[in-house]
Amino acid sequence: MAFITTSPTKPKSFTFSPLCQARKTQTDKVLAFGNSNLQHKLIKTSFVYHVYKYNKRESLAIVNAASIESTEPKPEPEPEQIPEVETYGRILLSDVLVKRRRSLFSGRNWNSLDISTAGVVLAMHLLALFAPFCFTWSSLRVAFGLYVVTGLLGITLSFHRNLSHRSFKLPKWLEYLFAYCGVQSLQGNPIDWVSTHRYHHQFCDSERDPHSPIEGFWFSHMSWLFDKDSVLERCGGPNNVGDLEKQPFYRFLRSTYILHPIALGGLLYALGGFPFIVWGMVRKHFPLSCSVLIELF
Repeated sequence: MAFITTSPTKPKSFTFSPLCQARKTQTDKVLAFGNSNLQHKLIKTSFVYHVYKYNKRESLAIVNAASIESTEPKPEPEPEQIPEVETYGRILLSDVLVKRRRSLFSGRNWNSLDISTAGVVLAMHLLALFAPFCFTWSSLRVAFGLYVVTGLLGITLSFHRNLSHRSFKLPKWLEYLFAYCGVQSLQGNPIDWVSTHRYHHQFCDSERDPHSPIEGFWFSHMSWLFDKDSVLERCGGPNNVGDLEKQPFYRFLRSTYILHPIALGGLLYALGGFPFIVWGMVRKHFPLSCSVLIELF
């Protein structure tokens, strides 16, 4: 049958079923209902429509379930059990807890650098015992002058503020002069001193601090000086001083370090004899004690 594309001039009333009414409201074109293909299309359309509604309801149900699940409070994880750490009390006048004590003599190896450092410190204290018997005013002036030059200018100004922290800049000739004054303070060459101090600030009061107080008062005060291997175990080599290692002057001071204090000792003996040697060592107690006390507190 052919399609009727125009409305009849005298339309007759016709009662539509609900399906037909729904289809009629969607278009102004009137279709012939005797066509079997058309009925098949209507049934197929109705089936697809119901499947679509079913899938839509199912999707909404899944979304609602997911939203409900996401709003449900999750159980809080149980707090981790922190194991108790055995301590050995607090350091005097400090809030630092000592976690373990490192023995100076047992359970460690003494290398040549440790032995030489201990020998210098021992000699320094033994010579100081002769100070009351070798006192002269000129020796006292020498001690004070060396304290200012090697301690204040060499260690405090050069090694600490200028080289370690880069707090200010100096002309190279003046930077090298003050650094050489620090070498005469018998606290090591600039590269090793600066490396240790930078590691101290990086790992302050922790397991990796080169002279950590958690090892005990005496370790942080002075016994770390005689345990070079402990510094290497904690921090490794001096790989944080590339700015100094690339300068030939500081590499020269590192390779020839011990010769410079010996040369100063020979000069003091030539100028004032044994009293100058003794009081030259007495002045060494002031900057060394100040340095270790600052690092401790």
